[in-house]
Amino acid sequence: MTQENQNPEQENSAEQTPTEATEAAAPNTPEQEIAELNQKLADMQDNFLRAKAEGENIRRRAVEDIAKAHKFAIESFAEHLVPVTDSLYAALSTDAGDAKAFKEGLEITLKQLLSAFEKGRMTEINPAVGDKFDPHHHQAIASVPSEQDPNTVVSVLQRGYTVADRVLRPALVTVSAAK
Repeated sequence: MTQENQNPEQENSAEQTPTEATEAAAPNTPEQEIAELNQKLADMQDNFLRAKAEGENIRRRAVEDIAKAHKFAIESFAEHLVPVTDSLYAALSTDAGDAKAFKEGLEITLKQLLSAFEKGRMTEINPAVGDKFDPHHHQAIASVPSEQDPNTVVSVLQRGYTVADRVLRPALVTVSAAK
């Protein structure tokens, strides 16, 4: 076997001086053990403080990210509303005396608005007459005598809206009273 094929541990042991070999074999004095333990303690305290600081940095960055998400959450929805605003300004700037053309323009603008709502996951709550009253999506303004079954929608006073299955505003309805 050549010198190059020797195990590195064998090389290290061969390189040790006789003093190092006796120090490694000899037990440490209490002062040496205390010094080693103090060094380990200092290292652990340093590692702890570094980990604690890193945890604080992560928490702070998370809070900043959440704040940015709240601040800019409406951005994509607003982008869908800008064309609707453009259409409304265009309608107001024209001097069209034709009511029919003006109404058609408003209908097109309404379609744009509803499309923007859909893209923003906003849906309309517009119950049909005779639908069962749902307190989660409807707000009863009045109860009127009617030929319909009790607690059914008689009329819709104002449409409601949901955003991602969460009620933004309930539909304002009148309901039929019990006979």
